[in-house]
Amino acid sequence: MILRISLYVIAALLLGAHFLRAGNQLMMALCLAAPLLFLWRRQWSLILLQVFAYGAAGTWMLAAMQLVQLRRQLGQPWTLALLILGSVALFTLAAGLLLNSRAIRERYSAKNEPEYNG
Repeated sequence: MILRISLYVIAALLLGAHFLRAGNQLMMALCLAAPLLFLWRRQWSLILLQVFAYGAAGTWMLAAMQLVQLRRQLGQPWTLALLILGSVALFTLAAGLLLNSRAIRERYSAKNEPEYNG
């Protein structure tokens, strides 16, 4: 379980660095804060973490497409940039998919949520 969470934290840090480089400090702060949701052992926090990972993978693919388009227009090589950003996107997607393991689902299951008696 520690490895799965560690991979997720690395993916969040990578996306945070991406937003820092772009000058978007709000998104950088959100990326750095997202792994803190692991501290809440609730099903909603696990779902939110997965949504974040899948959105992050989409962000990496969008960045890859934009960079490839720009480099092609400038006549610069683009294949290495696509391979790197595509790999980061796949890593981020895998970090989100790894949160579907039985051990993590059990830890964040609805059974661990307090009952509402209102």
